[in-house]
Amino acid sequence: MQLNKFTDYALRILMYISQPRDMPYTVAEIAQDLHVSQNHLVKIVHFMGKQNWLITTRGKGGGIRLNPEALQLRLGQAVRILQRETPIVECNTPPCVLRSNCGLKGILDHALEQFYQSLDQYTLADVLSAPAASKYSTHSPIQLINL
Repeated sequence: MQLNKFTDYALRILMYISQPRDMPYTVAEIAQDLHVSQNHLVKIVHFMGKQNWLITTRGKGGGIRLNPEALQLRLGQAVRILQRETPIVECNTPPCVLRSNCGLKGILDHALEQFYQSLDQYTLADVLSAPAASKYSTHSPIQLINL
């Protein structure tokens, strides 16, 4: 399973703006800090505003804030919405000659559902807590060397 860029950037934005501060975040500063095109971020921010994950305000003093309710957003639910239920394999375009005797699509669909169910065990708030995040990360046996 590979997340599309829209999903990847959206999750990064949610994490980035979750840090509380007095002033709202702007698309320009997020784009600069995350090294992402402003045009792309505008589309993502607009979409997440429609989902009610973000609070967006236009004009002077405006910007982007995280809707506090978004902290309870289940990651699997968010990724499903952001990925727009894109299938892992497309058997119809072009039509696959193996469709009548193929069990692969069903297996992959099941694996995808398991992926989402695994993500649904966590909320955005879980991702933001450093101790919990390190608890689930994998550790490489290779130590980093400071040069």
